[in-house]
Amino acid sequence: MKTKFLIAASLLAMAAPGYAVEVVWADWQSVNGNTVTGTMATTTPITVTFNATGGFGFVETGTGTNFWSPGTPYTSGVVTNAPPAAELIALNLKGTNTITFSQPVHGLYFAIISWNGNNATFDQPFQIISQGCGYWGCGTITLDPSTNTFLSTGEPHGVIYFPGTFSSLTFTDTHNEYWHGITVGVERLATQEEIDGAVPEPASWAMMIAGFGLAGFAMRTRRRTRVSFA
Repeated sequence: MKTKFLIAASLLAMAAPGYAVEVVWADWQSVNGNTVTGTMATTTPITVTFNATGGFGFVETGTGTNFWSPGTPYTSGVVTNAPPAAELIALNLKGTNTITFSQPVHGLYFAIISWNGNNATFDQPFQIISQGCGYWGCGTITLDPSTNTFLSTGEPHGVIYFPGTFSSLTFTDTHNEYWHGITVGVERLATQEEIDGAVPEPASWAMMIAGFGLAGFAMRTRRRTRVSFA
């Protein structure tokens, strides 16, 4: 049991991005009924489609108010760049929402604004990487890992991160409220690094080395426990 715990801990330590990330945020371009379509300008462009069964309040496609300013809640963690001005999907009705990508993505960033006590449950595990006071005030989000849910109080603004590789993301918005906003971005494709020359920070190197060391120690300990003498 101890061996499994040490290996799991070392893998968890290496799950989060280990370096500063410049995110390629979605450029939302068109609205058709309950569907919003946009692109992400990665080396091979990705088409991203958002479908809201419950509908939404409005969509900003490059013009309007920059609700992502101030950018502190979006750049105080791993991410270095806040979402671009006036690129936003504003939700107002509870329901299930699905975001689909034209090709698999690895590492997805999901920015939120003014969730005002609303919660969201996702079909993928995630990490909270930054939060703080934003355009509409202050609040907090907390993670319930047993259900892949974030719980919000006040007016939270921030970014959550989905590790792994996938082609879609589904989440359920639990409250009707006008309005609480989102956008999404990606660091790299499933098969291609988007950030050339990205180097883990010293602290991350130390965490990775410690993780490998723990895993190696656990494996050696396990081997030793199997030795017996007549």
